[in-house]
Amino acid sequence: MVFSFPGGPRPSPLPPRGPAELRAYWEGLRRGGALPARADLDPRGMAGVLDRVFVGERIGAGLVRLRIAGMALADIAGLEMKGLPLSVLVLPEARDRLAQVVQRVLDLPQAAELELEAERGIGRPALRGRLLLLPLRSGGGGRDLVLGCLATEGETGRAPRRFAIARAVEERLVLPEAAPAGPPAALRPGRAHLRLVHSAD
Repeated sequence: MVFSFPGGPRPSPLPPRGPAELRAYWEGLRRGGALPARADLDPRGMAGVLDRVFVGERIGAGLVRLRIAGMALADIAGLEMKGLPLSVLVLPEARDRLAQVVQRVLDLPQAAELELEAERGIGRPALRGRLLLLPLRSGGGGRDLVLGCLATEGETGRAPRRFAIARAVEERLVLPEAAPAGPPAALRPGRAHLRLVHSAD
């Protein structure tokens, strides 16, 4: 499914390096088609893109706070991103759109890839980005975590840089069906275990 936002910047081709590598690693962790868990992640498997990778935790409807964030995100945002919401990276007018995408990534679940265009100005040259969002299972088995990657093309220039969303490609994920509940355990034949207790007045 492709969503193009009216009035947004015109999307243009971007190099796939970063998001494509992380998506391949994430797919390799899907045992039997199930979503990977946070505990399955190994930094060595993401070594080539680790500076652009983040893990976010749901804190509200469509809102995630970054628990882990690569240094490339700090360079773009102009500050350490750990502990901050993902929405810090986009312009205020794009935050509702980002929240809608994040909500679907976690609830449906789905994978999403967003094409981004940074605002321009003095000391802020053209900068494009590609943001990948993938669902992860938390320790309790719920879908409360997002694994993501932000790859950019162009000069960062003067930070902070904020992005508009030009285009979002969303892919519904197929998960294995849960095993049906089995029949109730049969009662074993035999004498009942009822015991009468006599009490003296």
